[in-house]
Amino acid sequence: MEEKNTPRPGSSPVLDQPDAVHHLRAELGAKEIEAGGRLSPAPSTSTDEVPIPTPPALEPPPDGGLQAWLQVLGSTVVLINTWGLINTFGVYQAYYETDLLSSNSPSDISWIGSVQASLLLLMGVFSGPLFDAGYFRSLLITGLFLIVFGQFMTSLCTLYWQILLAQGFCIGIGMGLVFLPSAAIISQYFSRHRALALGISSAGSPVAGTVFPIIFSRLEPIVGFAWTSRVFAFILLALSIIPVLFMRTRVPPTGRARAIIDKSVFTDGAFLAFASAGFLSFLVLYVPFFYITLFARSHHTTTDSFAPYLVTLLNVGSIFGRIIPNALADRLGCLNVLSVCMFASSIMVLGWMGVHDLGGSVVFTLMYGLFSGAVVSLTPSVIFSMSPDISRVGARLGMNFLVTGISILIGTPIAGAILTDFTNAQWLGAMGYTAGAFVVSTVLHAIARFVLFKRNGRWKD
Repeated sequence: MEEKNTPRPGSSPVLDQPDAVHHLRAELGAKEIEAGGRLSPAPSTSTDEVPIPTPPALEPPPDGGLQAWLQVLGSTVVLINTWGLINTFGVYQAYYETDLLSSNSPSDISWIGSVQASLLLLMGVFSGPLFDAGYFRSLLITGLFLIVFGQFMTSLCTLYWQILLAQGFCIGIGMGLVFLPSAAIISQYFSRHRALALGISSAGSPVAGTVFPIIFSRLEPIVGFAWTSRVFAFILLALSIIPVLFMRTRVPPTGRARAIIDKSVFTDGAFLAFASAGFLSFLVLYVPFFYITLFARSHHTTTDSFAPYLVTLLNVGSIFGRIIPNALADRLGCLNVLSVCMFASSIMVLGWMGVHDLGGSVVFTLMYGLFSGAVVSLTPSVIFSMSPDISRVGARLGMNFLVTGISILIGTPIAGAILTDFTNAQWLGAMGYTAGAFVVSTVLHAIARFVLFKRNGRWKD
């Protein structure tokens, strides 16, 4: 005789007979669908589950207004204090090689700027999730303090290891704490004009890269290296007041730090292709910025006094490269415009091989600055457009910056290792290394674009 499944006292038939319940739900759902009704969600089967209140829906980004543009202003200052200093390192490289650190090799000296730039990106792995969790103000204030403090300490340095610690590590860590959050906050205030807003804010970098080399070249012969570095520090300190006063997040934080690794990217072919392209492009992006002054002096394309101003011209071109391509990206698609600028950068570097006079140097620096500027400013916009959830933007930016941070750390020292004696053959090798990386990056961008088209059926992100 079959034994009946009688529920025990105090027990739940739902808990004791899950298979029967699931079967009953399927039958009821099928009948309801056949009757033309909608299938209602089944009630919870767990006595421990507590209803989770649905958070109120966020209003869409305002795409303008005083508060939104104040974030752009604050982000512009952050870009001055971060990429602006990195874009200025070319004059430091030349000064260190000819004066303060003349006993060190060009590759050794380039590690200072590479460490600084790579930490700016690598620290995004931590600052991104912390930004998502609501620690924007803490990141902002701490990072700006470290930048200013490191610049003051640089003015006191006389040895290689001291400069590496102060200018490379201290300033680099501070940059890494503030750069990613200052870019990610733009996505909370802008949607339709996001790329333009990011382009305007990123213009602070080449503006600083234009002004700072002139200040250095004018002041250093008069007041010396130490006080020139202190003048930079006082400028950075004064500018830092603006983001501290005005920058505020709009989206409520999650209250907890997200995982550093967003595992969903490992199944996202477009993101993987784009990150691979970022690794190769940032590997060589700053080779001209670091070595254009030395190239001009070794090839006598300009006078020694004018050579440092080539870094200024690179940044002048980059000002337009941060704004014009970003304005076009809102209409034509961020990834599309970025791919064109990447390929154009490779053409400019190949043209660098044929530069023999002042006119060619000026044209190259302006045009390379224009196209390479877009490579930097459009990268966050592409990641924003690829992110399925705005609350994951910080984590995805951090992962991408981890990849590009590693590449920028080793990229310019590789070029320095090629340029051991500054022979013409070695310069051609460094230029070929730079152009080749840009070409392969362009191919990877095309792959990412194709994957996105297969996913959403659009050629514009």
